Amino acid sequence: MSQGDPFDGILLVDKPAGPTSHDIVHQIRRHFNLKKVGHGGTLDPAATGLLVILLGRGTRVSNRFMSSDKTYEGTLRLGITTDSQDADGQVVREADPSGITREQLEAAMARFKGDMFQTPPMVSAVKIEGVALYKLARRGEEVERKPRFMHIYSFRLLSFNPPFASFVLRCSKGTYVRTICHDIGEALGVGAHLCQLRRTESAGFDLARATPYEQLLSMNQMDLLDIVLPLHTLDVRDAAG
Repeated sequence: MSQGDPFDGILLVDKPAGPTSHDIVHQIRRHFNLKKVGHGGTLDPAATGLLVILLGRGTRVSNRFMSSDKTYEGTLRLGITTDSQDADGQVVREADPSGITREQLEAAMARFKGDMFQTPPMVSAVKIEGVALYKLARRGEEVERKPRFMHIYSFRLLSFNPPFASFVLRCSKGTYVRTICHDIGEALGVGAHLCQLRRTESAGFDLARATPYEQLLSMNQMDLLDIVLPLHTLDVRDAAG
C-alpha cells in the first residue's frame, strides 16, 4: 500500500470492560479530531483486550481483520446457566458442579476442536432481516438462527478451581466463545456460562503491543503518530505469511 496521510493506519488498543467497541471508535474520532475511524472486530462490552482500530484509509482493510483468526483467554463458571450465556444475563438454571473432574472437563473441551457449526446466541450482533439479534432479544423475541461454520485450532485448560475454569482458545472468525462455554456446560450436564474474556491476538497482532484505552485518551495527535502502525505493515505481514 502506498503512503498517504500519516494517520492512515492501524491502532492497537487494550479495551477495558464497560464501553462498547462503537463507544471507543466514537471517542477516538472525537478526541483526536479524526474523520474516519473504524474497528477490525467487535468485543462485547464486558470483554477486554485487543481491539484493532482502523484510521483513515485503514478502514478499507477492515475485512482482513474481521475474517482473521483470533486468540482469547477466558474463564467459565460451571453450574450456572444464563439466558445470554455470559455473566451479564439472567440465571435460568442452577446445578451442582462439584462432581465434575478436571479430566471430564478437558474431555468435553476436546470435543470442540476442529471444524463445526455454531448457532449464534440471541444476544449477538448478527442481523436477521436487517435487525441485530440483541435488539430482538431486548424485546423478548427469539428467532430461528442458521448455524455458522467455525474452526477451533486449539482449546487448552489453564487452571481448574471449581466451579471456575480458565482457558486459552484460538479460533476462526465468527466464533462465539460464550456459546462454547454454554455448550460445554450442557455436555457436562450442569450448565455453564462465560464470566470473563480477554482477546490476546488478532490477525497476528499481539495484545502486548496495544496501548491501554485510558492512556490513549491522555495523548495528543503527535503522541498518536508514535503508535499508529502504517498500512504497509499489512503488506509486510502478508509477504511473510
